[in-house]
Order: sequence, then C-alpha cells, then structure tokens
Amino acid sequence: MNGALDEKFSRVTEHWRPRVIAELNGQEVKVVKLRGEFPWHHHAEADEMFLVWKGEMRLEFRDRVVEMKAGDFCVVPRGVEHRPVAVEEAEVVLFEPAGVRNTGNVVDEKFTAPGGVRG
Repeated sequence: MNGALDEKFSRVTEHWRPRVIAELNGQEVKVVKLRGEFPWHHHAEADEMFLVWKGEMRLEFRDRVVEMKAGDFCVVPRGVEHRPVAVEEAEVVLFEPAGVRNTGNVVDEKFTAPGGVRG
C-alpha cells in the first residue's frame, strides 16, 4: 500500500473512526480524525503510538497530560489508561498491532469503531 497522507485523510469522514492505510510485521498504520473527548481506556496487550499530522491534541493520563501539535508523537505503553482529546479537529496517524480495538477495554456505541476498515 502507498499514497499521500493528505489523500488518505480526505477519505476519513467521521471522527474517531480509524482507517487502516498500511500493514507491516503484524502492525497496522491507521489514520483518524479526532474532535472532542474520547473515553478513558487502556489496551492490556498493546502499545499504541499517536503521531499528530495536522492540528493539536492532548493525551490525558491519570497522572499527567501530554500536549501535542503537528509533528509530535507519543507512545502509550500497554495497560496505561489514557484519553485522547482534541478541542478542534486533529488528524492523527496511529501505529498499533493489527486487530486492536480503538476503545481498548471499553465498548462504547458512540466511539467503538469497526476493525479493519481500509482507507
């Protein structure tokens, strides 16, 4: 798979609904648009990396907050509870093992996205 990130993000029409744009070594590269507050959650068996492509966001942890802007990244270690927040729309690239549910240990009708959506 290949392509320009701006083109891949142009296909994302809903907030909090990641789309897989590439796979390698059991990992998926996803694009997602964020806006608002996501539920607190964790991924028991998977680390997760957030890379901000456009806009600004923050990753809230129970003991700290990481402010991020375009070009910044943060790795959330497995098992660590976190919550992404974007006041205005942000475009984010995610790196995580294939099959990881976006809401981790939480199921939420509004936020839990179907897995494996290609983009």
